[in-house]
Amino acid sequence: MKEYKSYFRSVVDAMAGYAPGEQPKMLDLVKLNTNENPFPPSPAVLGALETFDGAMLRRYPDPMADSLCAAIAEVNNVSRNMVIAGNGSDDILTMTFRAFTAPDKPVAIMEPTYSLYPVLASMQEAPVIKIALQEDKNFAMPCDVLEQAAGANLLIITRPNAPTGNTFPKEDIRKIASEFDGIVFIDEAYADFAEDNCMDLVHDFANVIVSRTSSKSLALAGLRFGYAVANPVIIEGLNKLKDSYNMDMITQKLAEAAIRDQEYLQTTLAKVKALRADLAVELEKLNFKLIPSQANFIFAAPPDNDGAKAFKFLREHAVIVRYFPGEVTGKYLRITVGTAVQNKRLTDVLKELYK
Repeated sequence: MKEYKSYFRSVVDAMAGYAPGEQPKMLDLVKLNTNENPFPPSPAVLGALETFDGAMLRRYPDPMADSLCAAIAEVNNVSRNMVIAGNGSDDILTMTFRAFTAPDKPVAIMEPTYSLYPVLASMQEAPVIKIALQEDKNFAMPCDVLEQAAGANLLIITRPNAPTGNTFPKEDIRKIASEFDGIVFIDEAYADFAEDNCMDLVHDFANVIVSRTSSKSLALAGLRFGYAVANPVIIEGLNKLKDSYNMDMITQKLAEAAIRDQEYLQTTLAKVKALRADLAVELEKLNFKLIPSQANFIFAAPPDNDGAKAFKFLREHAVIVRYFPGEVTGKYLRITVGTAVQNKRLTDVLKELYK
C-alpha cells in the first residue's frame, strides 16, 4: 500500500480541533455540562412536527429561510434584510470568520471565552489577540479593551460570557462599537437569561453583529438553529459565504414555531432563573465562590479551588459538569442549571466531598 503523506494545509495539521461538550452514556446520569435547557421546547414545536408534510422532503428547502427570518425580524423589531439564519450559531460564526479574518486580519477575543473562536481563527490562519478578563473583578473587561484590540478587524464579545456567566455593562459595549475600527460581533447565546441585551445596537452601529442560538433558551440544542442580526450590507455579504442550503426544511418549520411562541419562552426563562438563584444559594452554603451569572449556568470555584478534584468526584457519582483546565479556569466548575431534582443531586454529592 502506498505510504500516506499529509495533503492537508500545514495549518490544519498543526491545529487542534474544537472539543465539544461530552455526551456521556452513563446510567442514572445527571447531565449538567453543556448548558442544555432542563425544560422541553414549546408545544408549538411538537405541533409543527406532527403537521409537517413528509412528502415535501423531496424538495430543496428555502435557501434563504424567508419565513423563519421574517419571524426573527418581527420578534427583534428589525427588517427582514437584517437577518440571516444558520445551522446553529456556530454556522453564523463560521461565516463571520470567513468574511472578516485572514492572515492579515486579526480577531480579538476575551480570555477566557468560548473555545471555538481560536479554532475558527486557525482555519483562516488569522492572528488572535487575547484580552484577559479580570478574575479579581468577577471577570470584568479591562478598561483598555479598545487599545488591546487595536489592529483587529473583528472583535468578539460574548455577553453573557462563557464559561464565566457574567455580563458586561451595555454602555461599555456601546462605546466599543462606536470607536472600534472593525466588526464588533456580540455573541448573545445566553442573552435571554440576562437582564438586558444588545440587539438594539444594530440600529445605531453599522459595524455590529448580534447572534443568537436556539440551543439554550428555546430548548432546541438537538435541532441546530441560530441567527444573526446586522446592517443589511453585512447580511448581504454573509449570505455570499453561507452554504447554499444551510437550513433544512424541518428545522425552518420547527424553529419558526419556537420563535413565535414568546409566551412559552418567557415562562421557561422565569423557571430557569428561579432555579439558578436557588442553586447559587446552595453552592454558597458549601463555601463555593460564585461568579454572578446571567446565563443558564454558574461558574463556581470549590472551597479548595481544585476544580479538577470536584469534577472527578462528581463524575464518579454520575453527575457531569464542565471543567476547563488552566491556571485560572482550572479553579472552577461550570455547572448547567438543571431541574430542582438534578440540582439537589449535584449539591448532595458535593456535600459528601465538602462535609
